[in-house]
Amino acid sequence: MQTGLKITAFAAGLAATFGSAYAVGGALDPAAAPKEPSHQESQEGHGAKERPAKEESAKEESAGEASELPGGLQVSQGGFTLDLDTPRIEAGEPAELRFSVVDEDTSRKVTAFRREHGKELHLIVASSDLTAYRHLHPERAADGTWSVPVELPKAGGYRVFADFTPDEKNAEGVTLGADLAASGDARPEPLPDAERTVTVDGYEVTLDGALRPGAGSELKLEVEKDGRPVTDLQPYLGAYGHLVALRAGDLAYLHVHPNGEPGDGPTESGPEVSFTASAPSKGAYRLFLDFRHEGKVRTAAFTVHAGGAAPEKPAPQDGESADHGH
Repeated sequence: MQTGLKITAFAAGLAATFGSAYAVGGALDPAAAPKEPSHQESQEGHGAKERPAKEESAKEESAGEASELPGGLQVSQGGFTLDLDTPRIEAGEPAELRFSVVDEDTSRKVTAFRREHGKELHLIVASSDLTAYRHLHPERAADGTWSVPVELPKAGGYRVFADFTPDEKNAEGVTLGADLAASGDARPEPLPDAERTVTVDGYEVTLDGALRPGAGSELKLEVEKDGRPVTDLQPYLGAYGHLVALRAGDLAYLHVHPNGEPGDGPTESGPEVSFTASAPSKGAYRLFLDFRHEGKVRTAAFTVHAGGAAPEKPAPQDGESADHGH
């Protein structure tokens, strides 16, 4: 299945405690960005236009580079601010996250959003060590306040990502991020090993393809159960798969959607779900694939390395079996 996916990217600065969301990769330094556009930026962002005088060109190039940075690294961007009413909860205890999106021009809560993949807003919560991940579906009150129940499995730092498009003329998608703390005895875990196959709830999901920095590449994920391909995946958020990528280190956010949807003809309901993604830099990333089967949504998580060889995992010794964690 050929699928081209759109990755929403945003310029951002990172809060000091942002290390607690699920993400994999090295941090970007916007100040170190080259003043000349890369070949890809020239093709994608400016290639169709003639460059103006040098001074104006430099300004446009700088803005173009900033727009290519991944999202979720700042709490305010594009004229909107993520206002998190509950910045701290108790680990292991049921809680309610409350937040709103504020229009900086009017200082009012935004109440009109464009529906994307069946939802007005997508909310992701990830731990700083990328071992905890939640894709939540909050509800919006008439006054623009969003709320959703959540229970985080362990203490430590988390990052909350709000992915949305304001329902305004010519509005573009925005991904904002804010820090969330879970009280308790925090013990960060090492990044899980890079493996091609992981197991979740009796399903085996295999990743084929490589994530490349600055270039689009196809990622194929095949779902099996009991050794047989799953050919009847059910739609979830308007597709047969929903993929989120987070960079280790700063939790830079890449939201990837498959090009193709149930009922469009060529898109099949499994066993393969395909995406086209581009990493903003070299480094380690954590991929989270949400898929629905037999009425339940499951998440398969992978560690991948962009722009370099992944460390090889030692082969199991006699009497041992490989640990396909998720």
